[in-house]
Amino acid sequence: MSTPAVQGTHSRAFDVAWVREQFPSLKLQVNRNAAAFLDGPAGTQVPKQVIEAVENYYVNANANTCGAFETGRRNDAMIAATRRAMADFFNCEANEVVFGQNMTTITFALARAIARELKTGDEIVVTTLDHDANVAPWRALEEKGIVIRQVDIREEDCTLDLEDLKRKISPRTKMVAVGYASNMVGTINPIAEITKLAHAAGALMFVDAVHYAPHGLIDVKALDCDFLACSPYKFFGPHMGTLYGKKEHLQRFKPYKVRPATDAVPDCWETGTQVQELIAGIGAAVDYLAGVGKHCDANVKARREALAAAYRETVPYERSLFTRMLNGLQAIRGVKVYGITDPKRFNERCSTISLRVGEHHPTEIAKFLGDRGIFTWDGNFYAMNLSERLGVELKGGVLRIGLVHYNTAEEVDRLLKALREFAAR
Repeated sequence: MSTPAVQGTHSRAFDVAWVREQFPSLKLQVNRNAAAFLDGPAGTQVPKQVIEAVENYYVNANANTCGAFETGRRNDAMIAATRRAMADFFNCEANEVVFGQNMTTITFALARAIARELKTGDEIVVTTLDHDANVAPWRALEEKGIVIRQVDIREEDCTLDLEDLKRKISPRTKMVAVGYASNMVGTINPIAEITKLAHAAGALMFVDAVHYAPHGLIDVKALDCDFLACSPYKFFGPHMGTLYGKKEHLQRFKPYKVRPATDAVPDCWETGTQVQELIAGIGAAVDYLAGVGKHCDANVKARREALAAAYRETVPYERSLFTRMLNGLQAIRGVKVYGITDPKRFNERCSTISLRVGEHHPTEIAKFLGDRGIFTWDGNFYAMNLSERLGVELKGGVLRIGLVHYNTAEEVDRLLKALREFAAR
């Protein structure tokens, strides 16, 4: 049975039924229950056009780069087309887009390259709110004498302590590394403001946008950040990573690579043979989102315009689901929610929520829900600094629930009913 469209805070109903028809995996059954994929923060499901793009690559374009034959040319054309798609996604130039194994690997490689120019005593600022993929690569430079300064949070709402950030930035700061949104508690950081602080000190700005990408339009020109990384498997694509870098920086810093590899930007940053079939899937994921925009607004034409139209609809729709979920959670005995809970501040967070139910271990809750076809995550999700700061690391972390635009009010209600049942045992 198709799910009816749900009215959000926008002017008309979001067509979630049409969206769900694009995702074959949403038809999965678990113990005679329809699967409710509330596990998006660890990786979303993919639409059929992504699956078809990967299959088509294997059938029609399976070759390495620069081949002087038909499938080689098709492969090169596909990579160029996907680079243009990601350029529209980031709002940058195609030669500022780098593909890689994943965001973590990309960040380690970038940190190592930047370290060529750093000296003992230079400083890098990281935060307590971040996934460790935006902490560990920079902390690895401590062995070179680089000083790492870590910004604290405001525990009451799990937001970044901007006053502490200002104190941590100094004339010796060379890089400020901040997440766009927390993958544990959903906090959205004021990236443009932080970038101005970094640049005023003469530092570069690196943004981990992995968790933000499915929940809001990214505009690197407006942010003025120097680097921004994300992972397509978080925005309905395959398991790879992508990096935006200002061309001047991609040219300035020298990546570690094999000698025969080109020195041309951005290719010089893509070490080894890429997983090219998944690059085809990345392009399809961007086009899926653009297709959502065109379905919502038939007047849009250009891909960037269509992406903006998509987020204009999906953001308020997700917020309506999140509001429904939070209201229900706060009525359940023993539930503690972390992060922003004031409805007037929901523009400062995305639709990811973490909680605990009394002293129950989060894995126990996740299994209880999973047996009923409701998929959630438990643990620290590699946001270990935050888990430790909140005092939950030694207790198994938290239960994390993540909503994206293919989720429904019916799924939220199923979740709440199951949690009420669990809490009442």
